[in-house]
Amino acid sequence: MKTVNIYLLFNGQCEEAFRYYEQVFNKKIETISHFGDMPPQPGQTLSEEDKRRVMHVTLPISAETRLMASDSNSNAGDVLFGNNFSVSIDCSGREEADRFYKALAAGGKEVMPMADTFWGAYFGMLTDKFGINWMINYDRPQ
Repeated sequence: MKTVNIYLLFNGQCEEAFRYYEQVFNKKIETISHFGDMPPQPGQTLSEEDKRRVMHVTLPISAETRLMASDSNSNAGDVLFGNNFSVSIDCSGREEADRFYKALAAGGKEVMPMADTFWGAYFGMLTDKFGINWMINYDRPQ
């Protein structure tokens, strides 16, 4: 395992929050993308408001820690207290990612099975049997 980080969820205030966190931590946003930047998804349409919402943002706050986040959108519904964060594990390989995903999903709920993504990662999401949200990620070599 390479790193473990917290992934925050917002109801449309993600970019505003992260611009504030840039000032608080005196750091610069590393990456930011919006739902409108992603390729069209079959069976899903996004409102103009949803297209402006943040799909993913990363703010390095130390050598080992990145604060990451996204906004919810109308397809996913509002974020509620208790589901406004996930623990994000950045894995060293596909096998490790699969092992963590399988173990954590046992008795829980699979949200997004492990799969190759359009952004170049092998990625999956789940909620474990204790109600904790997890994101498992392996960035494929470029």
